[in-house]
Amino acid sequence: MLDVRRIEAATPAGRDRGVDALRAVAIVGVVLGHWLVSAWERNPHLVISSPLAYMPQLSPVSWVLQTLAVFFLVGGYAAARGVREPYRSWVVARLVRLALPVVPLLLAWAALGALVSVLNGQPVASVVALAKPALGPLWFLGVFAALTALTPWLVRAGPVAVGAAVTVVAAVDLLRFGLGAPAAVGWVNLAAAWLVPYLLGVLWARGDLCPRRVGPWLLAGGGAAAIALVAWGGYPAAMIGITGQSASNLSPPTLAAVCFGLAQAGLALLLHGPLSRLMRRPRLWAPVAVANLGAMSIFLWHQTALVVTVLAFGLYGRPDTPSWVLERLAWLPVVALALVFMTWCRHRLDAGRRFW
Repeated sequence: MLDVRRIEAATPAGRDRGVDALRAVAIVGVVLGHWLVSAWERNPHLVISSPLAYMPQLSPVSWVLQTLAVFFLVGGYAAARGVREPYRSWVVARLVRLALPVVPLLLAWAALGALVSVLNGQPVASVVALAKPALGPLWFLGVFAALTALTPWLVRAGPVAVGAAVTVVAAVDLLRFGLGAPAAVGWVNLAAAWLVPYLLGVLWARGDLCPRRVGPWLLAGGGAAAIALVAWGGYPAAMIGITGQSASNLSPPTLAAVCFGLAQAGLALLLHGPLSRLMRRPRLWAPVAVANLGAMSIFLWHQTALVVTVLAFGLYGRPDTPSWVLERLAWLPVVALALVFMTWCRHRLDAGRRFW
């Protein structure tokens, strides 16, 4: 049980609870999204699969649960408000905090990979298929860390920088999809695309964005552009990568994903005020505070919790029917318990740290 009173008392008076609530929403969206679309089937060894590959009519679900742009928005906001001199001490402290969950994760996967390969008799290809989605969130950490390190310079940037980043993404998409450039060119967007919501967060922290004024424009304009690009621009309908598809909106990010992220940022700006008021209630604030305390651990470990559950209970099979979706939904509490246990273990390792 959460100690609501202790958490409330430990929360600094100036804590922006609305931003923490947005971060928690982003965490829940990413975690649930990955848990619902990640699957493995035997062909003949284990291969990565997805229900969206067989049931594309479920693609709209990815528009609800793909919340990475909100992660970058609140990340830029928090970093810009927290940046301190001397810069070196500040950035080292931030990067160390981001990297803390990585070493245990890699060690755990070294052990799990050996266990699956040696004791369970799985071929190396199966181990790779299991590890790839679980270690995939590390790309997020790399991009997020790079943007964090650049925050002191990004604070000096203006709204024009957001437009410039969007232009880079559009130009890269034109090169890839219109002019036949090598697919590797698309990885330029890994930095440019996520720079957009991060910069919006920085501008928000600086007071350059009025949520009530800018939020509706971002929501309406970004949403309309994303829908148009999918409907008439030939972009994939799903806002996540799907195994077997020739193109993806997320790996690497496309202009459709950026426009969708702008809409999410607009919605987040509009929700910040109402969420801030809701978070004044200690019982609502307590779970949000705990989620934020272990945000990076939850993000990096949530797919490992799914893999462990799949291995323990043999949850393999072709995800091509509604019954598979219902079965996955029924298993989510078990996966959640595994993640809670893993996060608790991480917290125990860092028990000497202060609450905030």
